[in-house]
Order: sequence, then C-alpha cells, then structure tokens
Amino acid sequence: MTQRPIGYYVHHHGAGHLARARAVAGEATGRVVLIGTGVGAPDIDLADDRAESGAFDGVDSATCRPHALHYAPLDHDGIRSRTATLARWIEAETPALMVVDVSVEVAMLARLASVPVIYVRLNGDRSDAAHLDAFRGAVGLLAPFHEDLDAVATPPWVRAKTRYLPGITAPAPLQPDKARRTLLVVIGRGGAPGDGEALAQAAQACPQWHWRVIGPCTVARHPPANLEILGWIKDPDREIADATVVVGAAGDGLVGGVLAADRPFICMAQDRPFDEQRATARRLGELGAALVVTEWPAPARWTGLIDEALALRPQCRRRLHDPNGIRAAAAWIGSMADGSHEALGRGA
Repeated sequence: MTQRPIGYYVHHHGAGHLARARAVAGEATGRVVLIGTGVGAPDIDLADDRAESGAFDGVDSATCRPHALHYAPLDHDGIRSRTATLARWIEAETPALMVVDVSVEVAMLARLASVPVIYVRLNGDRSDAAHLDAFRGAVGLLAPFHEDLDAVATPPWVRAKTRYLPGITAPAPLQPDKARRTLLVVIGRGGAPGDGEALAQAAQACPQWHWRVIGPCTVARHPPANLEILGWIKDPDREIADATVVVGAAGDGLVGGVLAADRPFICMAQDRPFDEQRATARRLGELGAALVVTEWPAPARWTGLIDEALALRPQCRRRLHDPNGIRAAAAWIGSMADGSHEALGRGA
C-alpha cells in the first residue's frame, strides 16, 4: 500500500530550517515533500511572503491581527498565493502529517484543513498566545536540541508534548591531523554581516592562530596574513570539523554542527525574536558546553578567551549531541504519520 506523503514546511529566514528539513527528507526515502519559499523543484515552492524590500523580521504592520497569528499582513499577493498553493496541495495529496518548521500561520492552516501537525519548537520564550495555540493544536512538538538546553521557563505541559531530537544535522566529516591551529568564525544568514575590520584587529592580536571566516562579511582594508575571509562556501561542516576552535552565534544550525564535530565553541548570541539564541547560549554556558560572551571582545582578550574555550571539558558538549539524530527524527515523524499521534491525542 502506498504511504500518504508527509509535508514539511520550511521557513525562509536563516539557513537552519532548510538544512534540517533536507536531512530528515533524505532519511525518509521519498515520503517527505518540502514546502516553502526557495526550496526548488521537485518540491513545492511557495510565493514569497516578505515585504517588497525583501526584509523579514516576523512582524507585520497590521493593526487588527488576531492574537493567534504572528505574521498576517493585509492585501499581500504572496500571502494569498502561498495559502492557496498549500491548501490545493493538501486537498490533492491528503498528507498524513505536516511538519511545520516554523510558522504558526501554516500550522493553523494545516490544522484547519484537518491535517495532523508536528510543530518544530525552537528555544526561547514562546509563551505568547500565538505560539501556545500552535503548540495546543499540534499532535506533537519537535525540539531540535537536547532537553537540557531548553529554556528553564518552558511550561511543563509543553515539555511533556515535546520530543527532543538533537543531532538533526549532517554527520561531521572525518577530522584531519590538527597541524595548524585554526580559529573559524561562522557568520550566519539570519543576521548582520561580519565586521572585517574587527576581525582583522582580532587576528592581528593572535598571530599564532590562523583565522578563517565563512559567511557574509565586510572586507578589511589591511587584512593580516593570518586572516582569510571566504564568504559563502558549499561545505561549512567541513570547515567546522577542520577548526581547532569555532566562534559564532547560537542558532540551532551552527550549535548542532559544532556539537556534531565536537569542537570547542566561543558563542555570541545574536538578537532573535523570542530570545531564542540567548536562551540557548545561556544554557550552553551553564552546562559548560561553550564559552559564552555577550559582545565582540576587544583584541587583547582573544588569546585568553581561546585558552578558556580549549580548557572546557569535552564531555559537557558531547552529551548534548546524538549521532543518530537524523534517523531518530525521521523514524519518529514517520511513526506519527502512521497513527501514533492518535494515541497521543487520546491521552492529552
């Protein structure tokens, strides 16, 4: 008997959502259909819902938005098109399940269309009415991080409904011989570009370290010889595995990659809605799994910070990663699509 498909909605802000979705889809043997802006063929590509400027901060200008919604701008052609496309696909394909990573609006649309929903729950303070309604309407919640990284204030009923699945990230490449001491700075897609001048000053203060920077970054006027700014690259996981120490923000994608590669981590949380990155960074620091700093350090501080990161106990970070995370996530999602959610719903 042919299995009904599983829809997997992918948010377009940041790179982590799509990487996570592709990892799960690759393990699910063709059953998962990705849905979102920019996912490309053969999946379901939705019209863009962003403003004309292309900016997106999750906030619209509507003055009469229901509390159960976050982003519902009025008179937006892209919103109309993507809603219709998703509804038509649901009607035609009758999916067994929708995984939503992340959008309370898409979760509500799927629920209204009589489709069971698994909502991907990111870290931070998600106590607002829209998130709580999405959580209540879902048959299960998927947290792509270890339970010990969860925000302390998360309500008990939300925790009870959550399946914690760390390690939904590409397996770390084999690590070569560490003949050269390399500090890798990772700048994500969801925030501001890196400051090339600040990086140049930091690298000059640590001449014994080779600095490599991946992601969007401005160009330094006089970069030192031990600084390479590479921009976007195809294989960031390889760079992470090759590094002696990694520096970056607290997004799920980078944190998962660093934990998978078992690299010492200097973590600098960036501003994100619902305090997502700060919640993760706070717990990483409290657990001794990363060295957390609140702002870009002065050049003279870098040598000491690197030494502190190298002194962290490896076991503190290793226990937060599951090398079988992708397989575990795909298996759980598949079981929920095949009816496990029914027993969960009866017991709720």
